[in-house]
Amino acid sequence: MKYRLLTEAEWEYACRAGTTTPFWFGSELNGMQANCNGNYPYPYTTSDGPYLKRTSQVGSYAANAFGLYDMHGNVLEWCADWYGVYSSGESPVDDPVGPGSGSSRVLRGGPWNLTASYCRSAHRSFSDPSDRGPVVGFRVVCEF
Repeated sequence: MKYRLLTEAEWEYACRAGTTTPFWFGSELNGMQANCNGNYPYPYTTSDGPYLKRTSQVGSYAANAFGLYDMHGNVLEWCADWYGVYSSGESPVDDPVGPGSGSSRVLRGGPWNLTASYCRSAHRSFSDPSDRGPVVGFRVVCEF
């Protein structure tokens, strides 16, 4: 068995779980559906929701159609890809491969302390691989 980080494309596929909306559960997030700063919902016409001001226990919110928890919110998750601008003609639908090297790695998922817009399925963040803190985590895949 081999354990590794998900690629950015794998992460988005797993997050969306067959949907095309901003979140696997629909088009709105206010902190009721995933752990984020509910004072700043998405879209901004949605009513405010809770803001826990901390991470929540895994499984505190519903799993997506693939049975995965916390794909939106709670913490940003490291991906295996180095961060780079998509090449011309590429998009996440095309299963792009990131650059072979770089100074920043991709982060996906959205943290508990930022607005709901950071938790959208397609939102991309990046940081230096040495970044540690209360809003950064990871998810692994096991290959047999």
